[in-house]
Amino acid sequence: MSEFSGPLAKYYDAANNEALAREENTSLRELKWIISELPSRQRFTETLADFWDVAVIAEHKRKSPSEGEIRPGSSVGWTVEQYKKGGAFAVSILTQGTHFGGKIDDLSDARYATDLPILRKDFISSSYQLHEARAFGANAVLLIVAGLSSNRLQDLHEEASSIGLDSLIEVHDEEDLQRALEVGPELIGINNRNLDTLAVDLDTTPNLIDGIPRNICVVAESGYSVKKPEHIRDLRALKVNAVLMGTALMREESPSEALSNWINT
Repeated sequence: MSEFSGPLAKYYDAANNEALAREENTSLRELKWIISELPSRQRFTETLADFWDVAVIAEHKRKSPSEGEIRPGSSVGWTVEQYKKGGAFAVSILTQGTHFGGKIDDLSDARYATDLPILRKDFISSSYQLHEARAFGANAVLLIVAGLSSNRLQDLHEEASSIGLDSLIEVHDEEDLQRALEVGPELIGINNRNLDTLAVDLDTTPNLIDGIPRNICVVAESGYSVKKPEHIRDLRALKVNAVLMGTALMREESPSEALSNWINT
């Protein structure tokens, strides 16, 4: 029986099973040893807070439940190089395999290809997954409020910080936001996608942003398009710190050109 519930349960179950399979080959102890040999990394949130405009966190993902196949077989190295050339502040790497076509090695491939900050995007619920993220090159991890109990969210947030990772705490509605604020976050992501229907409502970010203290960095997620210049103008008006974009860029023949044109609108 699953320990998770709600619309995200199947994603957490799949991610947890994938992590358990990897742990049979690489133990938590081995990951801790790898981390002990790594140099300290610039913190994700500090860099974001100093950015003068809406920063773009550009995401690599091959498929998704809402969009189906996006760019099957895509090269992480080529993609992140395109993102950096186009002006991305950071990259997000989706590592969940079953539903998104990712793998843990995508993180190390991204780290090899770029010096940009890296967010590991996955359905993270365990200490092992946090240590994986740090060992394979991430600067930050995604923690989804709707998928975690308050105690587990707090524990993961604190442990991530203790091993040199920042946490993007993702919220979808007012209830999520109140739970997120109890953690004492430095970085909150507002996901415009409804978890039950997978529909996108771009009013979600403006509806929630006034409830977030100004000392917390805010990332707007889901539904923004490089085909629509008004999107970045709206984000600037809202004074969000960053926007996370995936599908819109992955479908472009030249992600670098599309991103550069959008940022410079």
